[in-house]
Amino acid sequence: MEGRGMKIVITGAGGMIGWHTAVRVHAANCAARFKGGEAPYDLVTLDHAAFDDDAALLAAITGADAVLHFAGVNRAPDDVVEAANPAIARRLSEACRIAESRPHVVYANSTHATRDTPYGRSKRIAGEILSGIGGRYSDLVLPHIFGEGARPRYNNVTATFIEAVIAGETPEINPEGRVSLLHAGAAAQAAMDAITEGQIGTIRPVSRDIAVMELFELLRRFHANYQANIYPDLRDPFTVALFNSYRAALYPDGFPRPLKLNADARGTLFEAVKGGGGGQTFLSTTVPGVTRGDHFHLSKVERFLVVRGEAVIRIRKVLSDEVWEYRVSGAAPSPVDVPSLHTHSIENVGDNELLTLFWTHDLFDPANPDTYADKVLK
Repeated sequence: MEGRGMKIVITGAGGMIGWHTAVRVHAANCAARFKGGEAPYDLVTLDHAAFDDDAALLAAITGADAVLHFAGVNRAPDDVVEAANPAIARRLSEACRIAESRPHVVYANSTHATRDTPYGRSKRIAGEILSGIGGRYSDLVLPHIFGEGARPRYNNVTATFIEAVIAGETPEINPEGRVSLLHAGAAAQAAMDAITEGQIGTIRPVSRDIAVMELFELLRRFHANYQANIYPDLRDPFTVALFNSYRAALYPDGFPRPLKLNADARGTLFEAVKGGGGGQTFLSTTVPGVTRGDHFHLSKVERFLVVRGEAVIRIRKVLSDEVWEYRVSGAAPSPVDVPSLHTHSIENVGDNELLTLFWTHDLFDPANPDTYADKVLK
């Protein structure tokens, strides 16, 4: 639990959309604290197990201003799916009744809710139950969601394709298939906007319609070019979101990435960054024992490349505890491309000054820096 402001409960916080939303709430709190203010949100996250714990559920709902309901079941035998989503909604509704709480409920519904299928009926009935809680109600109708942290082979074609291209495989693809894509961050922001702006009724975020063959080919090109140290053109936000989803799947074992060094009697030449469609490159020096960073980004693509000295780059998935460490050296330049939604730092662990090249895909905007202070090592 954090902050003293609006109490927001996120159900299904261990799932992809729930985690993306919790990170955005946490980011808002981090930004406020960095400026010396109070955190605007009191964040409470619930996993599926909490719905089997009366005390935990009641404590979470008591005093809640908003409930962002992402918990649900979409992969199970038909009879389990059809029963589970309404049952979860009833548990939430009953907890609100006992707690005498009437929060603004934002329900992550599905475009499948209009279909006469076990899943469609379960989502539709759950929505009807939640709309009767008595407070504001927002029906957030979502298409196919993709993003960092998605599970492959679990009702997520984008994550499944990403896993396949990294493994050098070509899955069976319906040549006529199409999918409507929405990044989990956009879904999370739509849910946040609903409660901060008081939006009620049906909300349908704008998505990107694409043929599944085209989606696979995009991801395949990402992978082929990235192995050659070439970034895609990142001037389109959809491409950034898709590329960030691909990059996140390469962690933790895909970095550092050694560069090809061209050496002769004069010295050494190597290519630091290629492609990207623009961006910004800058250098920093760091004295021994000093750590830079300790922040995360929601969408920024960022490369760390030590060109002189010795360093440890640390990365931690936001709102988790595991820390990945990467030892890098200017003697063997090997970039680490920091995944979005992961807080990161770089520490000079050598005896001499550290020289690091940084590259980001966009120009720094002081009014919208997409940078949130958050210590890697708690």
